Amino acid sequence: MTKASPISPTIPLDRDGIHHGFLKLPYSRDDSAWGAVMIPITVIRNGDGPTALLTGGNHGDEYEGLVSLFKLAGSLTPADVTGRVIILPAMNYPAFRNASRTSPIDAGNMNRSYPGKPDGTVTQKIADYVLRYLVPEADIVLDIHSGGKTLDFIPFAAAHVLPDKQQEARCVAAMNAFGAPYSMMMLELDAVGMFDTVVEEAGKTFVTTELGGGGSTTAERMAIADRGVRNILIHAGIVGGEIEAAPDGTAMLDMPGDDCFVASQDSGLFEPCVDLGDLVKKGDLIARIYDVECTGTAPREYHASRDGILSCRHFPGLIKMGDCLAVIAKVL
Repeated sequence: MTKASPISPTIPLDRDGIHHGFLKLPYSRDDSAWGAVMIPITVIRNGDGPTALLTGGNHGDEYEGLVSLFKLAGSLTPADVTGRVIILPAMNYPAFRNASRTSPIDAGNMNRSYPGKPDGTVTQKIADYVLRYLVPEADIVLDIHSGGKTLDFIPFAAAHVLPDKQQEARCVAAMNAFGAPYSMMMLELDAVGMFDTVVEEAGKTFVTTELGGGGSTTAERMAIADRGVRNILIHAGIVGGEIEAAPDGTAMLDMPGDDCFVASQDSGLFEPCVDLGDLVKKGDLIARIYDVECTGTAPREYHASRDGILSCRHFPGLIKMGDCLAVIAKVL
């Protein structure tokens, strides 16, 4: 028998109106014996209709989703909605408050912690609650990501290749509706424990994104996120209006195999030799890594593994062995 979650919402999840509150997770610690982790949540409902679950902060240093969803929670009204919108802007709230990818409490990577455990760590308890109590309510799920402090991406919405082709078609349609400058059929290096995986296994229409990175955001990226969130709600039939396409249209991309990923075999000083969005040919020079222990040593050169577009690059100036150096996607 599955244990009940220790998390309790401070607001109703199924009542008409707009409700701002928290998912309250008891957490006893040195500075608060009977304390709790208070995870912000907003539910906006107006009668019967589909439900959208909108999540950000799956990783705490990815700000496009955080900003867009905190903004939406303060602007969307019941009169705008037919059905229900559940907004969870900072899913891994401890990581968000720590400005880190993972939780400072248990080092939990939320997007590798599903399905979670009701009696596990703080991160596992949050994952368990989201999967068992929120995902089943949803018809469509949007989880907004970017590169955080260690990666930078061209801005794209993404879907995955799925065994159920009807479900895949629904996800692709929602991805296209998001209206990012790029739409990606995304390959995950390690899909075990991901929110994406368990939501798709539940049969839901799921869209994710990578909207930039570098541990901050920009006005351009926020415009993409805000437009995309509203487009998803229009596509789902929850909000009225016309879907707004990306100003310059949407380019279709694919990640057909592991050779899209270029991993660093060195630790040192990172020099990008092409920029995000640049087209490259297989064998083109894309980066150099310099030995920082001494001067006068020739750098290691890294070359494109395939023809395509540089869709992701390592962000900080220093890089470690094993880090993702670049991702080269196929242009369709």
